[in-house]
Amino acid sequence: MLEIAIVEDEENYRNVLCDYLKKFENETGEEIHASIFTDGDEIVENYTAKYDVILMDIEMEFMNGMDAATKIREVDREVIIIFITNMAQYAIQGYAVDALDYVLKPISYFAFSQKLQRAVERMKKRKERYISIVSKNGVNKVAVSEIGWIESEGHRLIYHAKDNVYESTLNSMKEIENELKDYNFFRCNKGYLVNLAHVKAIRDGWAILTNGQVMISRAKKTEFQKALTRYAGETVK
Repeated sequence: MLEIAIVEDEENYRNVLCDYLKKFENETGEEIHASIFTDGDEIVENYTAKYDVILMDIEMEFMNGMDAATKIREVDREVIIIFITNMAQYAIQGYAVDALDYVLKPISYFAFSQKLQRAVERMKKRKERYISIVSKNGVNKVAVSEIGWIESEGHRLIYHAKDNVYESTLNSMKEIENELKDYNFFRCNKGYLVNLAHVKAIRDGWAILTNGQVMISRAKKTEFQKALTRYAGETVK
C-alpha cells in the first residue's frame, strides 16, 4: 500500500488530487491510502516518516511548502516530494530539498499520473526487498511485498504469495518472523505470520487478506488491531 500525503490549502485542488489518486488506483491496481493536510504546519507538527509520497502545495497561508519540505527533510530523507504549484519558478527551488518533480496548476490528470508513476517506480526500486525460499524444486526469489501470509504446517513453511504458493523446510516460523520483523509482518496466531499490507479488513476474528483469510487468536486480537492501526496510519481528515 502506498501512503500518500496531500498538503494543499485550496479545497478544490484537494478534491482534484483525491479524485486523481482514486483514478490512478483504479488504472494501476496500486493500493493508496491518502492523508489530508490543509497547510504546511499541519504535516510538520508531530511528523513521522511513514509516507511514501508527499504532494505539497508551495503557496500556503501559515507555512509554505518549501519551508515545510525543509523541516521534513531534517527527519526524513527518503520520502518522495512532488510540489504542486501555479508558478514553475518556485518549483525549481525544490532541488534544494531533493524534490522529485513538480506539477503545475491547473492540474491535468495526464501530467499528474505520469509523475506519480515515476515516484512509484523510484520508491519500489528503493524499497523492494526479496527473500530466497528454498524448496525441493529449487530456490525461488520472492518479493516480500508479494507475500500475503506465511503458514506453519508441521515442519514446513507455506508462503502464500500474490501469484503462487511456495513450500520450504529450511526455516522455522520464529526464524522467518525475525527476518521479516522490519517489514510489517505480524504473528496473529501460533501458525500464521501476516503481511499487514495485505490486510483488507478484520471480521469475526479473521484477518481478510487480498488473497485469502487467516484466523486471529483471541490472545492476539487486540495487539493485532493496534498493529494494523499503526501501519495504516492516520485516517483521512
